[in-house]
Amino acid sequence: MKKIFLNIALVAFVGTAVIACKDNKKEATTGEEQDVVEATESASNYTVDTSKSVIMWKGEKPTGTHTGTIKLSGGTVAATDRQLEAGNFTINMNSIENTDLEGESKANLEAHLKGTVEGKEGDFFNVNEYPEATFEITSIEGTQYEPLIKGNLTIKGKTNNIEFPATVSYPGNTIFLKSKKFMIDRTKWDVNYGSKSIFDNLGDKFINDEIEIQVELHANKA
Repeated sequence: MKKIFLNIALVAFVGTAVIACKDNKKEATTGEEQDVVEATESASNYTVDTSKSVIMWKGEKPTGTHTGTIKLSGGTVAATDRQLEAGNFTINMNSIENTDLEGESKANLEAHLKGTVEGKEGDFFNVNEYPEATFEITSIEGTQYEPLIKGNLTIKGKTNNIEFPATVSYPGNTIFLKSKKFMIDRTKWDVNYGSKSIFDNLGDKFINDEIEIQVELHANKA
């Protein structure tokens, strides 16, 4: 009886650990495009600081992991009395950078992701046709400093509504927003290369559909 109890306890512990790990990298709920929220007339506008704002990404496959960054090229957020109300930002897809490789390997991966390799333009992000992606806030829930942000994410001309938890602070005349790490399913935006949910017979040559994302947004009062 004691052995059975220990086994049950072990299973419960492992199950809890797995759930905790999943929660640390929660897959963003993906739904249909929603109406964008509007700021009140009394809200103050803040301009996204493109020199500091960045999106960190991580992609995985059975044989390894790649990490990198993407820069923002513009955007505005609005807040009243340290309460975020609305916002949007533009993502410069030409700025996709890999951070775990060097030299030719780094350059080759970045070119493949951007779609600047002849014949492989549509494998990933095809930046010549889609040089920008956008995010527009559709609702803000939760607490003042730890909101749940929902918004329309448009990549390669395709829009889905996602949500992610974040922390927001207001140092001086600035806003600093940092999301928790979350996962998006790239195939929802027709980024299908190497996806075993799209293509058969890939064996261990597939790339995970889920991409880990973390947003750091700095904005200065206009």
